[in-house]
Amino acid sequence: MPEARVPNAAELDWLTRRAVAEIIPHDEFVKALKSGKALRLKMGFDPSAPDLTIGHAVGLRKLRQLQEFGHTVVIIVGDWTAQIGDPSGESKTRPMLSAEQVNANAETYLEQFFKIIDREKTEVRRQSEWFGEFGLADVVRLAAKFTVAQMLERADFAERYRRQQPIGVHELLYPLLQGYDSVAVEADVEFGGTDQKFNLLVGRELQVEAGQKPQSVFTVPLLIGTDGEVKMGKSVGNYVAVDDPPNEMYGKLMSIPDHLIGDYFEYLTDVPDEDVAAVREMVEKRTGNPMEAKKRLAHELVAQFHDATAADEAQKFFERTFSKGELPDDVPEGRVSFEAITDGGTVRIPTLLIALGMTESASEGSRLFKQGAVEVDGKVAEELRITPRDGMIIRVGKHRFVRLMNADA
Repeated sequence: MPEARVPNAAELDWLTRRAVAEIIPHDEFVKALKSGKALRLKMGFDPSAPDLTIGHAVGLRKLRQLQEFGHTVVIIVGDWTAQIGDPSGESKTRPMLSAEQVNANAETYLEQFFKIIDREKTEVRRQSEWFGEFGLADVVRLAAKFTVAQMLERADFAERYRRQQPIGVHELLYPLLQGYDSVAVEADVEFGGTDQKFNLLVGRELQVEAGQKPQSVFTVPLLIGTDGEVKMGKSVGNYVAVDDPPNEMYGKLMSIPDHLIGDYFEYLTDVPDEDVAAVREMVEKRTGNPMEAKKRLAHELVAQFHDATAADEAQKFFERTFSKGELPDDVPEGRVSFEAITDGGTVRIPTLLIALGMTESASEGSRLFKQGAVEVDGKVAEELRITPRDGMIIRVGKHRFVRLMNADA
């Protein structure tokens, strides 16, 4: 039987308290850690988008900590459930993805996982290993293990039912499929955000049905996004991506509201507890400058996801560009065909941003324009249409610059 190092009292406290929401059952998990047995730690991800955010890193960091004691991480690539779309926390039915979209996203996900967790101590499994052989009879047998009433105990389903909003039958299958993953890989512990609690508990019940020892459930807090209001996510636009370039990552982190600084330190860094407490007190009592705490936070995270040199350079870039109001020395050129994008000599800002690769869609460009987040030559854009010219500086947000150049010239 593989063995793991037993944590001492201080380590055990850190593992079970720092960046932890709930452990069910707590005593059972602690007993397992003290047993010296190497545990199978399951965490599933639906590759429904190509990038991980640092919100995902909260749970991944906890897995990395446990890997260092000799435990095995089992990453489940949800190549089946991603096609359904996890209904957790959703107020409406999510669009289903194609298998091709899911597989393409999964490749980039895995590259980003291993920025945080140890590849050598990780087992990667795809749901298609077991669900690929599932027939209709298997699905019916699995569905028979839970009632509709049990599914409606989920807060999001209950709320949608109360509001008479649609709930797809396929969505009711999602917790069962995720739970069956635990049976397939014989998980000892499953990790997820607090919005995953119901699904994780389903896994426990299905393991008992299958004659296995039920997994412990380990939930981590949800990271609020840069808007300071809702869970970090790409669809909301309030995210910091694990793969963001250093300058962009640093700049986004400097934009978070002051009340989130303490949470980001606690959930995403190894900064000592006493330092985190001091930051929280400083923000609450306004006894210091939150800007300095944000600089430390941004430096810590850029160093973590890139390296210390990149963090130093990103801090210098921020101070030179934003603190002193200077234009960066290395503004990249964006060459586009003025003839192709203009109509009557002018171009809509969302169209220009797409052409420059600064946004992915016209709706995102329109939202940024309405928020006053687009600057042209140092001034907030007030008109939706502008006349492009060579050398024009386009700025989106606080940290993305492009020098516009005519590709027709």
